[in-house]
Amino acid sequence: MIIFLRHAQAKNNVERILAGRTKGIPLTQTGIQQAEKISTFLQPLKISTIYSSPIERALHTAEIVANKLDLGCKIDDRLTEIEMGSFSGMQYEEMFAKYGNVFLKFYQGSPLIQKNGVETFSSVKKRVLDMVNDCSKKHEGQNILLVTHMDPIKAMISTVLQPKPESLYELVIRNASLTIVKKEQNNFSLTAMNSMPGEQYDQA
Repeated sequence: MIIFLRHAQAKNNVERILAGRTKGIPLTQTGIQQAEKISTFLQPLKISTIYSSPIERALHTAEIVANKLDLGCKIDDRLTEIEMGSFSGMQYEEMFAKYGNVFLKFYQGSPLIQKNGVETFSSVKKRVLDMVNDCSKKHEGQNILLVTHMDPIKAMISTVLQPKPESLYELVIRNASLTIVKKEQNNFSLTAMNSMPGEQYDQA
């Protein structure tokens, strides 16, 4: 199985800021606790390998999990956050006021996205699927953990389910939650989404 883990709560999530690939945005104390809880939740799944985005909030989450599971952690740039271009560091409310619903436009492939230096959703889907295909071949029959961000996870969900852009926009992948895909007869199926310890649903 390929198990995606969205990073735990970070400072930008609380402050509602588009962080993108900006450096220096750490996990909150709540986020650290979430990462510790999901580590325990993951133990029965017998993870063999952990790959992580290079971005601090994802890498710190991955390191907490790796420590708990007594595994190493490999960085892979295909799991990185999307490049937010001129929107980086902008508050959600400010962005919506100036440009409308940029998130929906991202999933729709609007020209506004590339015009502002934002990575396109089709590009995210390509690199994430490439990562998943590589892991499926290299680690056949094993459970692999990919620690990443909301949109790379949505990219894989989009590849499997092909939902409408409006549905993707409405879908929220919770901090420190698992999304699991499984390859069966050369096709990927979605096994779980937003899976996490019971008490964490109250915080979601």
